[in-house]
Amino acid sequence: MCLSGKLKEINAWELFNNIEMPLVEVLASMEYEGMYVDKEELKSFGIDLQKQIENLKNEIYSLCGEEFNINSPKQLGEVLFDKLKLPVLKKTKSGYSTEGDVLEKLKKEHPAIEKILEFRQISKLNSTFVEGLLPCIDEKTKRIHSHFHQTVTATGRISSTDPNLQNIPTRMELGQNLRKAFMAQNEGTILLDADYSQIELRVLAHIANDENMIKAFNEGEDIHKQAASMVFNIPIEEVTKQMRSNAKAVNFGIVYGISDYGLSEQLGVPVKVAKNYIEQYLFKYNGIKNYMANIENEAKEKGYVETLFNRRRYIPEISSSNYMVRQFGNRIAMNTPIQGTAADIIKIAMVKVYKNLKENNLKSRLILQVHDELIIETYEEEKTQVKQILKNCMESVIKLKVPLIAEIGEGKTWYDAK
Repeated sequence: MCLSGKLKEINAWELFNNIEMPLVEVLASMEYEGMYVDKEELKSFGIDLQKQIENLKNEIYSLCGEEFNINSPKQLGEVLFDKLKLPVLKKTKSGYSTEGDVLEKLKKEHPAIEKILEFRQISKLNSTFVEGLLPCIDEKTKRIHSHFHQTVTATGRISSTDPNLQNIPTRMELGQNLRKAFMAQNEGTILLDADYSQIELRVLAHIANDENMIKAFNEGEDIHKQAASMVFNIPIEEVTKQMRSNAKAVNFGIVYGISDYGLSEQLGVPVKVAKNYIEQYLFKYNGIKNYMANIENEAKEKGYVETLFNRRRYIPEISSSNYMVRQFGNRIAMNTPIQGTAADIIKIAMVKVYKNLKENNLKSRLILQVHDELIIETYEEEKTQVKQILKNCMESVIKLKVPLIAEIGEGKTWYDAK
C-alpha cells in the first residue's frame, strides 16, 4: 500500500495534507529568517554569570572548609559525606551519589548544599546558553538560524536543534534575563510574543468533558483557584497563594499522570497528603477521572491513542508485563491526546499566521515557535494589524467547549515581549 493509501486508512490524510505539509514552508522560512542576537549583550551576560560562579565557588569553599573541584562527583561526595558527615541517601558503583535529586533532599542538612545547587544551575546556564550560543550566531546575518523538526517528538510537537531555542529556562530569573540578548534587529522593528493561555488544560477540559473545568474556563475564572477551592473544600475567596500553588501542581500534574509520591516530592508534603489532594481533585473533577479510566482502556484495546486531529501514537508499553513500563504506558495514553492536540493546534495556527502575513503583503515575519508560543518580528507601522492577525488565527484554529485564548506581548527584546 502506498503512503497516501495508508494515511487515508488510518484517517491521518488530512493531518498530513492540511497540517504537516503546509508547515514545511513555514519552518523553512523560520530557519531562513532566524532570530537576531546581540553578541555583546550575550557576552556581558556571560561575564555576569562568571562572576556569580566565582562568588559561589568561594562561598562553598568557605562553608565546606576546603577547596575542591565542585564539578567532580567523587571529590564533592568525599567532602559532603566523609568530611561533613551528611546522611548518605544513595550510592553508585564509583561512590556517593551527588545527583540533583539527592542534593535537593539534603538542602536542610547543610547551608553549602543550596549554594552547590545554585552553582550547578548557573554553570549550566553559562556553558549551554552563553558559550553554547555564541558560536551559533551567523557572522553575516548576526542571527541564530535554528533547525526545526516535525518528526522527532512522539507527541507531534515541533523540536528545535543546532541550537535548541526551546529549552531556554523560563522559571529562573537568570534564564529570563538571557532573553534580553534576543531582539528585533532593525530600527523601527519590535517583537510580538503570542502565547496560548493554559492550552493543555483547556484541551483536557474539552476532551474529558469535565463540567467544573469547562464552567471555570467559560466564566473566566482562575482555574487554579477553582481547583484549590474544590480540593480544599473552601470558598474561592478564601484560597491562599500557597493553596493555589499546590492546586496548580495538581492541575498540571494530572495532565502528566503524576503519582502520589511525585506530587509529594514536588510540594514537599507527606505522600498521604499528596494522595488526598489527588483523590479530592478526581472526586470533584469526575469528568477527568472518567477520561483517565476510559483512555487507559482504549489504549489497551486498540494499542494506540489519537489527538483530536487523528495524530496516532502507538503504545506497546501499556501491555507490558513489567509494572513500571506499564505505568509509563498509562501516562503516555493519558497525556498524548492532550499534549498532541495542543501541538496540532499551534501548528495549524502557524500555517494560518504565515499565510495571512503573506496574503496581506506584510514585511513582518514569523521567526520562532516555542511550544505554545509564537514570536513575530514586526514593524511599528504593521504592529496593530499583525497583532489582530495573530489573535484571530490562534484563537480560531478549532472550536472547543472552552475558548482558546492567545495573550500577546510586545517589546524590543524577547524579555520585554514575554
